[in-house]
Amino acid sequence: MSEQAHVVRGVDHAAFPTFDPRATITFYRDVLGFPVVHATCALGWGPGDHPDFIHFFFDIGNGDRLAFFYYFGVAPYRDAAIPELIHRARHLAIHVDSEEHLLEYRRRLDASDWPCELQVRHETVESIYVTDPNGYLMEITRPLRAITIEDDIDADVSVDALMDVAGEDEPTLEKFFARKATLIAERYMGEAEQVTFA
Repeated sequence: MSEQAHVVRGVDHAAFPTFDPRATITFYRDVLGFPVVHATCALGWGPGDHPDFIHFFFDIGNGDRLAFFYYFGVAPYRDAAIPELIHRARHLAIHVDSEEHLLEYRRRLDASDWPCELQVRHETVESIYVTDPNGYLMEITRPLRAITIEDDIDADVSVDALMDVAGEDEPTLEKFFARKATLIAERYMGEAEQVTFA
């Protein structure tokens, strides 16, 4: 694959529908403390049958925003055919810099109608999870260590192995690990530095 210029600067906004704007605003603005920074009020927008809506935005730091659409006259809806596992895999994760900040957000959540559901340490981050008033899973996460060049290399090999295995008839984690080991051997054989122990 040829290298392409990487010119994007991050997230402008992520957007979701809400059927309960009062609870959504209470949760994000009043509980979490994310300021409302923009709202678009759309009357007669789009095709003739498109409902009027309000599109409102919360500041989630670093110039990034989280936005919601409230469509007037549209009944609450959730696709029941989507398995719960897949529904909860779709989530937003927001950075904080320290354990102190993470615990402050946990305190705010635990004092609200939306308490923290899970706090867990992953390989490189520690996260808290909560379901927002719309049923969306939200994560607030802090780094446990810096991401290194070794992490970047591992990620590159991992996604290449995943692409290979996902194209097979019956992909499994075991096949992924086997393919990843093969790729490491092919790409890096003889490149490891000599390790000596005193």
